[in-house]
Amino acid sequence: MEAHHHRRHHLLRGVFLMMIAVFMFSAMDTLAKLALRDYPIGPLIWARYFMQFAIMLVVFGPRMGLGLVRTKFPVLQVVRGVVLVGSTVCFYGALRFLPLAEAASISFVAPVLVTAFSGPLLRERVTKRQWGAVILGFVGVLVIIRPGGAVFTPAVVLPLVTALLFSLYQIATRKVAGLENPLTTLFFGALAGAVITTLMLPVMWQTPTLFQAALMIGIGCLGGFGHFLLIRAVEHASPMALSPFVYVQLIWSTGLGWLVFGDFPDQGTLIGMTIIISAGMLAVNWRQLRQGPASGPSTRQN
Repeated sequence: MEAHHHRRHHLLRGVFLMMIAVFMFSAMDTLAKLALRDYPIGPLIWARYFMQFAIMLVVFGPRMGLGLVRTKFPVLQVVRGVVLVGSTVCFYGALRFLPLAEAASISFVAPVLVTAFSGPLLRERVTKRQWGAVILGFVGVLVIIRPGGAVFTPAVVLPLVTALLFSLYQIATRKVAGLENPLTTLFFGALAGAVITTLMLPVMWQTPTLFQAALMIGIGCLGGFGHFLLIRAVEHASPMALSPFVYVQLIWSTGLGWLVFGDFPDQGTLIGMTIIISAGMLAVNWRQLRQGPASGPSTRQN
């Protein structure tokens, strides 16, 4: 009885931490969209990755030392980071042109794409049910971007590319899952992003106003602490248990988009969001999550 209560306590704590983490990611996207009204993308992405890098270095560096960067797969880890930066660039580009909820919803087809790619790239067996989820996910996207809808513009390509790149990032993450320390894997994403954007900063820098600087600091802090809470959530509960709560991020994004920008999805978009969420849940390989190494929930972390 006591053991059951202990497990339930850890599960509830993991769910709570996950809910806060995805709220931070949605809040980060909201601040980014606000800043992108009159500030370039490059320095915002630099702030996002550099702050995550700094937070991880301060929190985990003293405890892990060089173990934080010790890896058996340096090339793959760097490639993961580069792909993640590309995903972030595309998503921030989408935020400049599309409502927050719609951009987030389309990008959330990424878990479905992971299912589609896991066969040829990971040699995993994809069931008929999971292939059905892939088709369902694209139906959801088509419902959102339907002709006459609010997002039926060329900019809709950007969240789709975001989803494609983030799914490849997740595939690479699964290749090292169980073979690398999860903190090392997460740190390399932040490190690669910080290095790439810092090297490009002299070319893309624009001196921010005080308000823009505050937004940049907020974006970096929300991204960094969001990842930290995500790590803590997985320490308390399994990815299988946390997977359903990843999609709460869409609820946060919809609410924040309405409160801050006055954008609320129309009925068709809400239906498409529901279809994408259903497809993502259907695509989850529950048995593999129980038996295989945990690589963390597939929440978009741009």
